Amino acid sequence: MPPSVLLGLGLVALTAAVLVLALAFASAPAGAAVARLLESVPRPNPAAFVAPRDRPLADRLGAPLARRLGRLGTLLTPSGAVARLQRHLDYAGNPPGLPLQRVVPLKGVTLVAGALVGAGFTALLGAGGGAVVGGVLGAAAGFLGPDLLIYNMALKRQQELLLSMPDVLDTLVISVEAGLGFDAAMAQVAQHGRTPMARELLRVLQEMQLGVGRAAAMRALGARTTVAELRTFVTAVVQAGELGIPIAGVLREHAAEMRVRRRQRAEEIAQKVPIKILFPVLFCLFPALFVVILGPGVLQMIHAFAR
Repeated sequence: MPPSVLLGLGLVALTAAVLVLALAFASAPAGAAVARLLESVPRPNPAAFVAPRDRPLADRLGAPLARRLGRLGTLLTPSGAVARLQRHLDYAGNPPGLPLQRVVPLKGVTLVAGALVGAGFTALLGAGGGAVVGGVLGAAAGFLGPDLLIYNMALKRQQELLLSMPDVLDTLVISVEAGLGFDAAMAQVAQHGRTPMARELLRVLQEMQLGVGRAAAMRALGARTTVAELRTFVTAVVQAGELGIPIAGVLREHAAEMRVRRRQRAEEIAQKVPIKILFPVLFCLFPALFVVILGPGVLQMIHAFAR
């Protein structure tokens, strides 16, 4: 065989060997990377795939029943009541565990539960025909129970807003007079405060970060509350921004007014205390005093006339 052919075959063999070695070294890191990726993929838990027959009876019957009762609550709640419920949730600060999509179906569950409790209670009392009336009253109470609960939460939070306003306004005044802008002052209050008013200011700042203007965010704050003082403050801040009025003076005036109103509310509550004490004294304390004071004399008179 000619030397040139042998040389060509040798070069081909050498090139093939180099290619095989290169592919082997290149595939090693890739294979390791693929192995690491496969290890990072969560493996399915066999215990999670349980046959329907192997699940507890409560899970097999409870979830479909709850869904059907939820649809019943949605059907029985008119659109006006849903809007009113959403407004009360806004007034209550939108509790994280009670979204509107959960409260409305919950009304169906509480309706049936209230009907069963009312009918069972009246049946235990021995009222045969009253079981139907008790069931109807229990169903009505159960259906309206979530609304009353959220309404009570809204009233409580609005009262907390009113009570926390003076301190928040004082903090805003101090921050603005120290050289901070109004947005930075709100950020300070929202960062260090734990009151409902501080959380409302934090929500205003979050809406502004999403692109909403300050005036629109403040108006939304006024729409989420029933406190007249807070709505007045929101209107004043919006007008000050639109007319170019210094915000420090507006905050100072409102802070002073809120301190005066807080003192007036305290005086009003103190003036109502004697009236509230009057009825317990008349119906609880005086009868006991009459028994202690007049009791011996009445007994002596009874013995005297008995003779």
